[in-house]
Amino acid sequence: MSQTVRTRPEGSERALHEAYDTALLDLDGVVYAGGDAIAHAPQALAVARRSGMALAYVTNNALRTPDAVAGHLTELGIPTDAEDVITSAQAVARLISEQVPGGSRVLVIGGEGLRVALRERGLEPVDSADHEPVAVVQGYGGPELAWGRFAEACYAIARGVPWFASNTDLTIPGARGIAPGNGAAVEVVRIATGAEPQVAGKPLPPMHRETILRTGAERPLVVGDRLDTDIEGAFNGEVDSLLVLTGVTDGAQLLAAPPHHRPTYVDVDLRGLLTGQPDVVADGDGFACGGWVATARDERLELEGDGEPIDGLRALCAAAWTAAGDGSCGLDGSKALARLGV
Repeated sequence: MSQTVRTRPEGSERALHEAYDTALLDLDGVVYAGGDAIAHAPQALAVARRSGMALAYVTNNALRTPDAVAGHLTELGIPTDAEDVITSAQAVARLISEQVPGGSRVLVIGGEGLRVALRERGLEPVDSADHEPVAVVQGYGGPELAWGRFAEACYAIARGVPWFASNTDLTIPGARGIAPGNGAAVEVVRIATGAEPQVAGKPLPPMHRETILRTGAERPLVVGDRLDTDIEGAFNGEVDSLLVLTGVTDGAQLLAAPPHHRPTYVDVDLRGLLTGQPDVVADGDGFACGGWVATARDERLELEGDGEPIDGLRALCAAAWTAAGDGSCGLDGSKALARLGV
């Protein structure tokens, strides 16, 4: 598909699991949160898999290995092999391996997922700037990551060692709420050194390349909860996307999305894979979906009708995005969103 300005969510007469051959699924906020499966996720994914859709789990979280992620998903009732998991650790390890000699030492600021991915590429992970690394790689290390690890990164970078980051997600969803992600830790090193890392994870091309290389997907559908990683990554890769509202993105953020953050489809949760997506159609001065009509009028969004809240949100997106054109929406949609409860 071409990178055009999306002014409304698209419709699909066919169920999404039939229209696309592979679902490229984000994990945190889509499949699970805080270690527990999100409601309806295991059941929806089981139906999609039985119907012939390949499932690939694509995560910016570089902490755990593919084996560990697959084991966790299997425990949640989602049978998964390690080969089904693609991580930003794998993407950044490939990026580093293309720029340094085989067998090189790489200073790791993060968890086991980075170490395994580096070894897979023939690189040697080390823990100290004094071990003469030729690169520094930083990935999410969990809440127990010691502050001194950032100092090691700074020492090496100050000596001219190139710096790589698995991803720059500022936040990560959990069972208790939103916590700092790897992007927040990257900012610590950036502020201290004034350096800029090479970044591999979503929404950037190295992650999309890693995913396609490992899955062989021909008609992929990116499924995520974040506009600035999942949806923008799909936009950059020129593939379709489904935003689910089980993670960090809420209705107000969706309405305000600039063109490169606008998903192809929007649904409540992963059950959206199992159904067609309704068309959002022009209706007078507004847009209709389900039992709702949304209109942009006098610097605000108005909503009339009754029906499923998600249909009202789709109609509101069409009104907001059309009014915004190629910029983000500045219209007041608070009353309309309050009526929908999203």
